[in-house]
Amino acid sequence: MSVSRRTLLTTAAGAAVAATATSTVPAAASERGASEQGVSDIASKEKVFRSAADYAVKKLRAVAPGVTSFPTGTKFEKWAFSQNGDWVGGFWPGTLWMAYLHTGDEQFRTLALASADKLAPRQNDTSTHDLGFLFYPSWVTAWRVTGDDKWRAGAIQAASSLIKRYNAKGHFIRAWGSLTDPKDAGRIIMDTIMNLDLLDFATKQTGDSQYLDIAIEHAKTAQRVFLRPDGSTPHVFDFDPATGAEIGPNTVQGYSPASCWSRGQSWGIYGFTTMYRRTGDRSFLTTARRLADFALKALTPDNVPVWDYTAPQAPNDIKDASAGVVMACGLIDLASAAGRPEYRAAGLRLLEATSRTCLTTKSTRADAVVARCTRNRPAEDGIEISLPYADYYLLEGILRVLKPRELDKAIDLSGH
Repeated sequence: MSVSRRTLLTTAAGAAVAATATSTVPAAASERGASEQGVSDIASKEKVFRSAADYAVKKLRAVAPGVTSFPTGTKFEKWAFSQNGDWVGGFWPGTLWMAYLHTGDEQFRTLALASADKLAPRQNDTSTHDLGFLFYPSWVTAWRVTGDDKWRAGAIQAASSLIKRYNAKGHFIRAWGSLTDPKDAGRIIMDTIMNLDLLDFATKQTGDSQYLDIAIEHAKTAQRVFLRPDGSTPHVFDFDPATGAEIGPNTVQGYSPASCWSRGQSWGIYGFTTMYRRTGDRSFLTTARRLADFALKALTPDNVPVWDYTAPQAPNDIKDASAGVVMACGLIDLASAAGRPEYRAAGLRLLEATSRTCLTTKSTRADAVVARCTRNRPAEDGIEISLPYADYYLLEGILRVLKPRELDKAIDLSGH
């Protein structure tokens, strides 16, 4: 039995035993039944996850050889592309890396390296905060898998470009716009928490603390201004860029400044857990747990998030499966970081729901793996389509369960 399987069974059985602790059934029989039920449940989930990963690999084998740029989303089930990768370029090579880890097939390694190489010009891009999304699943993973210093050096250069967006007055990394453009100069968004791990990587590789120092400053600011008393978050928060003074919450992809855009909440669960692992700062762990607790209470019984948890039509609203798989990865990580198996159980439920109800298995046209994702509901842009980050995080989540050692080699699941 593998280490990951043993861990899964122990967690499931322990949770089941705890749930029956007050039963009048004799203890030995109760524990035996709970253990058997836990083993059966995990075996069932593993079967679903392997099937989903195998389907993803089959799809990639058919589609990937013909892809010459970066998928951004689907139109009538076919990928639309960006030549420079937009903000999502890292997810295509990242998905190919996940397929390589799952199969050991050298074709995926070759395709992942070729795709990542096309991002080379972006390492000097100072016009976006999304350099972590672009370079961590592509170049950092390439270095960790191959050992070729080209990828390490490029990722460090991308981190150097990212920290130029730091506003020292407000202690935040600006989200959008060229550094010379005053529009949005004081705007931060929840998504940025996911770009900070690139800065931790740069500090570890160079010994220069400024990268991680800036990441910590931004994360501290984000947890202060985004986290509401109930654990929900807005998408956007605005500052006066000249003084760093707080202006207030806002939104672009959520329903309103007072609502809770589900994918942003998922970014926060994943990102704050990662920041805890990198720093040991327990305030980041506390923040991740509060975000997770809110999202889990807001989930519908089908375990596929609506696009915004508190929009007027929620929970009877359109779905965003990408929010679900990002959240699943974050919850599995959070369970380990916090020592709370209930988060792992919830993450497995999300992964299973996506694998059972959100894949493109019945379509003969589909290029992507995961359906039912929503990019930007207020702009009517990409309503229940496929998105490249959904495919990536589905596979990352499955590998967290089935092959954690291999995944650790690629993305570093260690603590500080």
